[in-house]
Amino acid sequence: MIASIGLLILFGLIVIAVVLVVWAIATYNGLVQLRNQLDNAWAQIDVQLKRRYDLIPNLVETVKGYAKHERETFERVTQARNMAVNAKGVGERAEAEGMLTGALKSLFAVAEAYPELKANQNFLGLQEELTSTENKVSFARQFYNDNAMTYNTRIQTFPTLFIAGMFQFTKRDFFEVKAGPEREAPKVSFS
Repeated sequence: MIASIGLLILFGLIVIAVVLVVWAIATYNGLVQLRNQLDNAWAQIDVQLKRRYDLIPNLVETVKGYAKHERETFERVTQARNMAVNAKGVGERAEAEGMLTGALKSLFAVAEAYPELKANQNFLGLQEELTSTENKVSFARQFYNDNAMTYNTRIQTFPTLFIAGMFQFTKRDFFEVKAGPEREAPKVSFS
């Protein structure tokens, strides 16, 4: 009788150990899958931002031909683009992208003052491509942030946080524009 109870306890402990091992493996694999989805989402942002960076010099050159005295605006766009290209990490990239978006708004505001530029097919095509790219960047950011939220929630919830801690799954930053001038409409004056 005591031997059968001991066997039963041993069998119960083995079942619990197997369940824990299966749970740990499934949890680890789930975290790896979420991390890979998050990395893929970041790569998609990079693809769209690269496209954006490639369009900007063409747009600036087209506008330069019409608005020769707007040198400060062109320099600000070029400087913001270079900062965005060289930004590292999610936070730095988000800040640089916010500055670039503000500089591009200034560039388009300058273009509004030149009716012949607004009618230029090259400019219109570049503007349309950039608008399309901005939409794709926006969707890619949202996709990334959704994945970051899911991943961060998973690694911070009980009992998954134990597996996440053991295998160094760390919290990821959101890709967001900080409050400040990047969120405000640019002010353009031609005096």
